[in-house]
Amino acid sequence: MPAGTLYRGREGMWSWVAHRVTGVLIFFFLFVHVLDTALVRVSPEAYDDVVATYKTPIVALLEYGLVAAILFHALNGLRVIAVDFWSKGPRHQKKMLWWVVIIWAVLMAFALYPVLGHAYFELFGK
Repeated sequence: MPAGTLYRGREGMWSWVAHRVTGVLIFFFLFVHVLDTALVRVSPEAYDDVVATYKTPIVALLEYGLVAAILFHALNGLRVIAVDFWSKGPRHQKKMLWWVVIIWAVLMAFALYPVLGHAYFELFGK
């Protein structure tokens, strides 16, 4: 482990940190989503302007990041449940984490086109 590293708990600690970070990111997305949806009651024109900005390639990358956060948080949450409630869970927690990462990577690869396809075509044409 390199000197100066704050967390030294290896995979278990890093999954704990990633779970908390993705949870906070999802919370902030939901907060912004509630605010921008509430904007329709205040000013429908302002709401339309905000929604128009959501169709940009930069926001498409942010959407892909949101998908990544939600998928990791969900899969790791299932792993945490297995560790907590399965008698052999603590013994296999590292192996389960690597399965979470593999499944997450495969699902993210499958999400690439549906989430970022329109941004690609907007930037580079058909």
